[in-house]
Amino acid sequence: MPMIRVEMFAGRTADQKRALVKELTEAFVRAAGGNPQSVQVVLSDVEKSDWAAGGQLYSDKP
Repeated sequence: MPMIRVEMFAGRTADQKRALVKELTEAFVRAAGGNPQSVQVVLSDVEKSDWAAGGQLYSDKP
């Protein structure tokens, strides 16, 4: 049972998330085969104040 995990900044709508889940599932089945019903997708919304790169929070970047 494949699982796709996506961590992204918070702020996307439910419709955007639905579209993303659909596209990821279809792409996985195309590339790796299998049954779409077995593909699980977990979306995690992360606030910019909880994500950093290069020693700096994204919430602090211009």
